[in-house]
Amino acid sequence: MKFFYAPHTCALATHIALEEAGATYETQRVDFSANEQRSAAYLSINPKGRVPSLVTDKGVLTETPAMLLYVAQLYREARLAPLDDPWALAQVQAFNSYLCSTVHVAHAHRMRGYRWADDPAAHEAMRAKVPQSVGECFDLIERTMFAGPWVFGDMYTISDPYLFTIAQWWEVDGVDPARFPKLADHRRRMVERPAVRKAIAVETG
Repeated sequence: MKFFYAPHTCALATHIALEEAGATYETQRVDFSANEQRSAAYLSINPKGRVPSLVTDKGVLTETPAMLLYVAQLYREARLAPLDDPWALAQVQAFNSYLCSTVHVAHAHRMRGYRWADDPAAHEAMRAKVPQSVGECFDLIERTMFAGPWVFGDMYTISDPYLFTIAQWWEVDGVDPARFPKLADHRRRMVERPAVRKAIAVETG
């Protein structure tokens, strides 16, 4: 497999999962500063022009929830998801879908307002709203979704690197980590995991 990523993006979640699973794969950095994600070469891999992308022997996977589940299914022995429990697996998918469709989108309003409006004043209004909208998302997670010590209690799952990845953006989004003691503790403990350290080192090295 070949994994395409860019630093400081949601690609980190799948990168961590690949490391947790002990997967055999190679990495390819996509240089956003050179607009490489819009190059013809990369668009031939992922026409969406975004990261991450995972090239497999069956084709290319995009979208973080899909890639996380694929890794968990491909490396069942790593026990990164409750694959034999339909209800528990659906809960994992529901959590990851919330991160993807709501939390990440709220974050994107800070710097990608052009996706939703052309008016510069609208872009500024979106940026101004981010600390509130992102903060409310994590408040909901802290109060109602996070079991502890991991997202779903004692079992570490693909939801944990995904939560960690998006929680990395609190400060740039103007959100105070002190508001979420359980999630802040989760973020600290995630950094201690060897797979997390290795993925971060590769992406920031």
